[in-house]
Amino acid sequence: MMATSRNVTADRSNKIIAMTVSYENSKVIFQGIKTAGITSLSALPETWLGLLLQQAERDPDVTLIQVAKEEEAIGIAAGAYFAGERHVLLMQNHGFLAAINGIVSLAQLYGIPLCMLIALRGHWGEPYPWHTRGGIVTEGVLRALGIPFEYARDPAKVGHQIREAYTFSQSALSPVALLLTRDLMEDAL
Repeated sequence: MMATSRNVTADRSNKIIAMTVSYENSKVIFQGIKTAGITSLSALPETWLGLLLQQAERDPDVTLIQVAKEEEAIGIAAGAYFAGERHVLLMQNHGFLAAINGIVSLAQLYGIPLCMLIALRGHWGEPYPWHTRGGIVTEGVLRALGIPFEYARDPAKVGHQIREAYTFSQSALSPVALLLTRDLMEDAL
């Protein structure tokens, strides 16, 4: 039996909706981060990333920097890059949208690599209406900003995708996004 974290909330009609975050896939993602040689992460905690962040907090070889706003994580990632630290950003797609000023006016303007692992909320199967607007526009915004991206759906491939995303961000001196999908982040109920 897979270990999961279950969050229960209500939709607009007060119907109870259960969401189960995959503990096993969170472990696989964290192992992929470590295998890629990443030693620091910046993140704003959110439901899909919670189990992943717990693992980072417990690992003495990884520094987790929790932020109050995702745009702060852009500055932290820039500092980590200049210090020679292997760093990734963990955020939800709404946080990515909130951080666009830092992405454009710092990372893109000055050629600073950002490897962003973005929880893609508001996409196919999303039961929460407050996530759908951001989900609908995320891909278009990434394209408009010229940020290369891929979808992570398969736990067997996500470690390789993290390594490739990090490498590409470094060689392109550019932001790169790996979108963590519902297929990867949730367990089927």
